[in-house]
Amino acid sequence: MQNINAFDHAETILKVLAKGAFLTTAADGKQNTMTIGWGALGNIWGRSVFTVMVRHSRYTHELIEAHDEFTVSLPLTAAFTKALGLCGTKSGRDLDKFTAAELVAVPGQVVKVPVIKGAGLQLECRIVEKREMAPENFDKALAEKWYADKDWHTYYTGEIVAAYLD
Repeated sequence: MQNINAFDHAETILKVLAKGAFLTTAADGKQNTMTIGWGALGNIWGRSVFTVMVRHSRYTHELIEAHDEFTVSLPLTAAFTKALGLCGTKSGRDLDKFTAAELVAVPGQVVKVPVIKGAGLQLECRIVEKREMAPENFDKALAEKWYADKDWHTYYTGEIVAAYLD
């Protein structure tokens, strides 16, 4: 593992995120990963942070609500394309996505949530803020496009406590 400064790899993080990354959570002896395409890298409160969004209906939402940590594994090769597709269309309530997608979970260096082995770029985060979307404050056109079913997101801002290439 090669420890990195996430900001030195910001362009790569944002490019990979647009194609899909794995958001992994764990709680009460269960773990789950899902595909994300939205997120934000930033510097807030004097800390390097990564913000993820999870819809209320997702199994990941249930797990992340029960724990204060998450990881983001950003695949640097196309070898994970099929796994990203599966993890973005199936629910962890119904199957073990790690087994189904042939993903290997390995322990995080700092957090108690695993990362996806071999993905390439790993962010380990500890939640420092959680925020529910406020529909009344949201752009109406975007709400119609992205939230017609009223399945809003919760924002989780996590301090990046470890960042590395594997």
